[in-house]
Amino acid sequence: LPHYSPYKVAENFRVLEALYPNRIDLGVGRAPGGMPIATRALQEGKMVSLDQYPEQIADVAMYLHDQVPENHHYANLKATPVIPTSPEMWMLGSSGESAKIAANNGASFAFAQFINGFGGPEVMRAYQEQYQPSFLGDKPNSIVAIFVICGETNEEAEKIASSLDLSILLLEQGKRTTGTPSIETAQNYSYSAYDLFRIKENRQRMIVGDPSSVKEKIINLSKAYNTDEFMIVTITHQFEHKLKSYRLLANAFNL
Repeated sequence: LPHYSPYKVAENFRVLEALYPNRIDLGVGRAPGGMPIATRALQEGKMVSLDQYPEQIADVAMYLHDQVPENHHYANLKATPVIPTSPEMWMLGSSGESAKIAANNGASFAFAQFINGFGGPEVMRAYQEQYQPSFLGDKPNSIVAIFVICGETNEEAEKIASSLDLSILLLEQGKRTTGTPSIETAQNYSYSAYDLFRIKENRQRMIVGDPSSVKEKIINLSKAYNTDEFMIVTITHQFEHKLKSYRLLANAFNL
């Protein structure tokens, strides 16, 4: 969100909502993402402090729901098109601070376990307990977003996931890569003891295994987070592996 004007975001998503009523969700996040040069390009001429994020969240919400207060510096401004429905607003976060902002605004909250593999259930519990109803919603709604690699066997899943392990490791080290490394590259990479430690730590951000073990782990996480909705992030070198992972997972849950 810091890359954009809250008013512009509200207008763009009102257009989408007008085209596809009750089918659009608006997801917002604070992390700039990408490389620093991309952040500078996106914010060219209007560097926005991350400290303004809570205010930006409130502004997007009020524009989406025509709730601009009279004392606001853009009082009487309406985001167009003016339509009878609004997209559901979700906040992606990986910390207690993000959960608090979502709860204070009455927004839905998605915990990014694919970013932070530790402390998620506690963060979600704080969001659910601190939630304040607003024109965005009357009860807390939650999602867990997590990396998942599903294979026909645990061995196959581990092999496929090795490329994601290396991709995350290289990203942490600030090393540029062209796409996700291949399985062969990952298996032939020279890992230090610290690299292996980081890979083990980063596995807290993932679920890797055969269909039955992946299903069991998702169900256990569902209980820990007190949520029944997951957003699955599957990053593989080969598209066929991604598609197969989704199909195996869908079959495991009879979807």
